[in-house]
Amino acid sequence: MGMNRSWPAHRFLADSSRCGGDLLCRTLALIVASTATLSAAEIVHHLRSPRQAGETTVRVFLPEATAPQVQPRLLLVLPVEAGTESRWGDPAAEIRRTDIANRYQLVTAIPTFTALPWYADHPSDERLQQEAYLLRDVLPLIDRHYGTQSESGRTLLVGFSKSGWGAWSLLLRNPGTFARAAAWDAPLMQSKPDKYGMGPIFGDQANFSGYLVSDLVKRRAELLRVRRRLVLTGYFESFRPHHVAMHELLKELEVPHAYRDGPKRDHHWESGWLDEAVSLLVSP
Repeated sequence: MGMNRSWPAHRFLADSSRCGGDLLCRTLALIVASTATLSAAEIVHHLRSPRQAGETTVRVFLPEATAPQVQPRLLLVLPVEAGTESRWGDPAAEIRRTDIANRYQLVTAIPTFTALPWYADHPSDERLQQEAYLLRDVLPLIDRHYGTQSESGRTLLVGFSKSGWGAWSLLLRNPGTFARAAAWDAPLMQSKPDKYGMGPIFGDQANFSGYLVSDLVKRRAELLRVRRRLVLTGYFESFRPHHVAMHELLKELEVPHAYRDGPKRDHHWESGWLDEAVSLLVSP
């Protein structure tokens, strides 16, 4: 199995020039290039955005082979923790285990955030602009390096818990950018920013109201009826009532969506839910 002609070696080393004298950074870039034929190639980009409080990363997984005439499609796997914390598992490990990039032919990316990610812009803190950072920094970086075209409205979103909320709110607020969003075990019917670390990220109720998923699906109902864009899969324990209530609301609004009431799995990246969610995202 040779190096994928669609992703030449210089692209694997795209960020090595930023390493300066950092021997470890350069070594990691070389390892990525030399092992690219073994599985989906992995590249880590480092970002300095004025919309985040410090350096962030975007980890990208590339399929081994893509047809040259086919525009690459992007899947954003949204984290539930700040930085590279892993209390709730490692999304990169699950992407590798399930080989999502190759099996579904997706450029697959995991961005990081300096604060707990709720995918919202704080009303006054310029360095806590999570939605704007994703739209204005992360997507252009991936487009520039890998030929994806986020403005074409083909990008897919997947997440659980906070990032399941984030996947749906991002699509509902930016339907021209994102094609479909999948959520697993997420508090989609939350009505106040009073739990799960929401308060410091949203700032106040007025700002939170602009991201309220249950309100956004009502406001976007006519657009959402055109084709299936929302995926809602299983749960662990606490958020099943949120899923059932959201499913009933979407049925009332006559909004097509994929729905799975279970099975119950651990609230964790590596409990087996991710592959099903992605398969539903890419299905016709």
